[in-house]
Amino acid sequence: MTLSNHKLATSENGATEITQTVAEAVKASGVEDGLCIVFVPHTTAGLSITSRWDAKGLEDIHDDIDRLVPTRIDFKHQFDTPQDAAGHVKSVLVGVSLPLIITEGALLLGHSQGIFFHEFDGPRQRQFFVRCGCD
Repeated sequence: MTLSNHKLATSENGATEITQTVAEAVKASGVEDGLCIVFVPHTTAGLSITSRWDAKGLEDIHDDIDRLVPTRIDFKHQFDTPQDAAGHVKSVLVGVSLPLIITEGALLLGHSQGIFFHEFDGPRQRQFFVRCGCD
């Protein structure tokens, strides 16, 4: 099993592609066939797999997430800002981990799929972890 930590500075709310970083971590792990878990240890961020062909699609995703969970002042938890409170809900809906299959030393992804880090309370200094292991 290998575990790698990756730093990421977000400039605003939105999605950042991390596919290449995760693929490099898989290659460095030396795992030929097994599993890869990508994990974000933040309560106002998330991970997804979606199309990487059209950046406007990522904008649509964030627009709809914002429509479903708008920043508002009537959240019951008010520890930080209304954007932070909305970010907690968005993170729960999107999720903070992704299980991925490693086959022949590489990630098993569809031809248009990419791995994305979603920022819901940025800008921030963030990190994500990649753990690779055999069956």
